[in-house]
Amino acid sequence: MTIDQIREKVVSFLVEELEIDESKIAGDALLKEDMGIDSLEIVDVVVLVDEEFGFKMKPEDFKSLKTLDQFCAFIQEKIG
Repeated sequence: MTIDQIREKVVSFLVEELEIDESKIAGDALLKEDMGIDSLEIVDVVVLVDEEFGFKMKPEDFKSLKTLDQFCAFIQEKIG
């Protein structure tokens, strides 16, 4: 899966499931500060990653990721 395909899926679930305004979503956007993803939503993101990409992500994995680009690169690395 390409990074663009990953980004498309991630943006889709951020908008649809977490109801984040699409105008706030950009590659260099900060997940917590710019997009407003809080600690409760991190759990939702972890579940969505498992459903969409087929691997178990730990909430602590998410804490080290600051931007959308880092998050997508992390997913790409995990799924090969």
